[in-house]
Amino acid sequence: MTILKPETAKDRIILALDVDTIEEAEKLVIELKDYVGLFKVGLQLQNQGAEVSDMIKHHGSKVFYDMKFHDIPNTVARAGANLVKRGIDFFDVHIKGGSKMMSATVKLASETAKKYGFEPPTILGVTVLSSFGQRTLTQELNVNMSIDEYVSRLAATAKESGLNGVVASASEAPVIREECGKDFLIVCPAVRPTWSIVNDQVRVTTPKDAIKSGVDFMVVGRPVTNAENKIDAVQLIIQEIEEALTENIF
Repeated sequence: MTILKPETAKDRIILALDVDTIEEAEKLVIELKDYVGLFKVGLQLQNQGAEVSDMIKHHGSKVFYDMKFHDIPNTVARAGANLVKRGIDFFDVHIKGGSKMMSATVKLASETAKKYGFEPPTILGVTVLSSFGQRTLTQELNVNMSIDEYVSRLAATAKESGLNGVVASASEAPVIREECGKDFLIVCPAVRPTWSIVNDQVRVTTPKDAIKSGVDFMVVGRPVTNAENKIDAVQLIIQEIEEALTENIF
């Protein structure tokens, strides 16, 4: 499978298009396409239909299709194959769907990409949602492990199943690196610059700390999309990433 490694600080930023309409999304894409690496389409926007990702590709940008697929192997594999036909760059599945689901999705995505002459997408596994804390994991889901241990085990399963990487908090990045190696991608959600508010996330981090933890890509949403000057906001994040990169050797 394709592994899309970031080359610049800008490439590391995935902007979450958490808006209600394709018109709002397109304004953000046009304004910020030169300042971010990918645009993330989630459940809120995908309700507008497949033309959302087509619009992003039309403007020359890359798409992370964040649907967190979790179903029987055949259903998820075929959903992934349909994304390949539309040229989606990243998409994700829930690791808790199991190794058969993940491996079937990887296999059919590769076969479909070859058939249609596309590059295979980068497929990521979702570990534990960033809105979860240890209490939720233990008391509500009855998982008697620390978050770090649980995420590490999920990441290992994702790698064994052929996925390119995982979506996980920066705080778990060191244990994932130790378990899965330097070429395994880590995408960090819930990134909040020091000047922004946390909102509804629990396991959050700053762009600088994400880079220092070994994260490859980071998802940023409201700190940019709600900013009065969106370009200035994303440029501050780029500056913070660049400063962190100069302090780290990978």
